[in-house]
Amino acid sequence: MLLLCVLSALAVLPAVPGPDAMAAPAPAVAPLDPAPGPPAEPWDAPPAGPDPGAVPGPPSGPVPGPPPGPSSPLSTGAAVARLYAEAAKATETYEEGRRASLVQRTEAARLDRLLADRRRELGLIHEDLGRVARSEYRTGGVGLSYTAQLLLADDPQELLRGRQLAWQADRVVTRLLERARHAERALADGERRARSAWHALDIAVVRLAEVKRGIAAKLASAQQRLQSEADRSVAAGKCAGAVRIEQPGLPDDGPSWVTPVEGYELSAGFDSVGAHWASRHTGQDFAVDIGTPVRSVGEGRVVSVSCGGAFGIEVVVLHPGGYYTQYAHLAGVTVDQGERVRVGQWVGQSGTSGNSTGPHLHFEVRLTPHTGSGVDPVRWLREHGVTL
Repeated sequence: MLLLCVLSALAVLPAVPGPDAMAAPAPAVAPLDPAPGPPAEPWDAPPAGPDPGAVPGPPSGPVPGPPPGPSSPLSTGAAVARLYAEAAKATETYEEGRRASLVQRTEAARLDRLLADRRRELGLIHEDLGRVARSEYRTGGVGLSYTAQLLLADDPQELLRGRQLAWQADRVVTRLLERARHAERALADGERRARSAWHALDIAVVRLAEVKRGIAAKLASAQQRLQSEADRSVAAGKCAGAVRIEQPGLPDDGPSWVTPVEGYELSAGFDSVGAHWASRHTGQDFAVDIGTPVRSVGEGRVVSVSCGGAFGIEVVVLHPGGYYTQYAHLAGVTVDQGERVRVGQWVGQSGTSGNSTGPHLHFEVRLTPHTGSGVDPVRWLREHGVTL
């Protein structure tokens, strides 16, 4: 059954941690004024005025614009997200096929050992029968008729009993040989089937590996295009707009806080010192591949989407309680300024835009929307139930 699943799947079918520099503060975000009426939480306030380099948009949806072309940032970002999903599925199917092949190889080896043992047993039985036959020949057990043996015997009754026992022994040996040969044939048939299934799965695994490599090559090409488009946006100081990517359903009863990315390695930490920063590192870096979905760590509202400066493409989210989180060096954004976001909702795609030496997410937790007000994000996440 597993073999059929693997074969049917065929029919349908690094991340370099890099520090970032603190050269210039992020584009300013105007103070948030409460809306008229009953007092509201700070994170629930209306969006601030336009910021330099920011792409404002109504809270209800993305900025209107022409449909994406075949090589636009919007289509490239969606292609990267789709290829990430395809690569994950191809890897899963490949690993299932590889495990199934290993199971069949182990079973074929086990049956091969049993078959060899049974053949050795048959060989011993045949050797014993040969010795008995030779012994009877030497002692005259053959060549004399049964009547002559009775006439010449000192005790005919004893001879009769001996012949009866010999006849019974012959029947037992015959049945034993028949059962042994039947078991040998069954084992040989099972060993052939297991070996055939193993070879078929090996062929399937090779084909799955080819599919996996093909998707990985397409993903690498799309990642390169996405980053090139991001670099052009940063150089122009103008964001391309939000990429609306289909995201797997978010559970209503999930955790209140999550990590900003999945499948990461921690690199440069908060308050670390290096040649790439004007003073000290103000956030926590997560080494991930270009195009990795970046998630809002909690519910909130997007107060800034900007392109340009040391942080490249960045998104700032205001959360209940007054804390802000920043997601920087992105290759694309999936939200607009003023948009409300849920816990774990994608706000962008990781990259290496701005003053960055390699693909990663620069993540900050701030007391204000502006740089310079950061707190230790690892400790802050831990205090909110998220352990990195």
